[in-house]
Amino acid sequence: MNLVKKNGNRFPSFSPMFDDFFGRELFNWGNNNYSSTSTTMPSVNIRETGDNYEVEVAAPGMDKKDFKITLDGNLLTISSFKQQSSEETEDRYTRREFSYQSFQRSFQLPKDVVDQDKISARYENGLLNLSIPKKEEAKKAPKLIEIA
Repeated sequence: MNLVKKNGNRFPSFSPMFDDFFGRELFNWGNNNYSSTSTTMPSVNIRETGDNYEVEVAAPGMDKKDFKITLDGNLLTISSFKQQSSEETEDRYTRREFSYQSFQRSFQLPKDVVDQDKISARYENGLLNLSIPKKEEAKKAPKLIEIA
């Protein structure tokens, strides 16, 4: 490291290699997998097929009892809360560890397109899958209008 004199003061001069190293994704704590409270937000895939919408939430390490799925009007909300704790006591010390994990994601469903009574969900291998069927009238192919 060299000292460079600027405006009468001495400042350390670092190689551009350090700038490159510290500017990489490893040190980017504001990346897209974290919310503003620095908690992990699960990734969600949404796919539309001819018959339904399919929602896939990546939530490994959870149990199906950890999830709460609600439908209020056209607002579908998927939330989860998980709490773990352990305590170990030996001789003259006690070690307690605990953790909390929670998230909430909401999605506005298309109005008058979804058959709300037939929505189903299952949790398997770290993925929460929701199947949101379309109403029969929404399944019809768009009508082609010819120009005269």
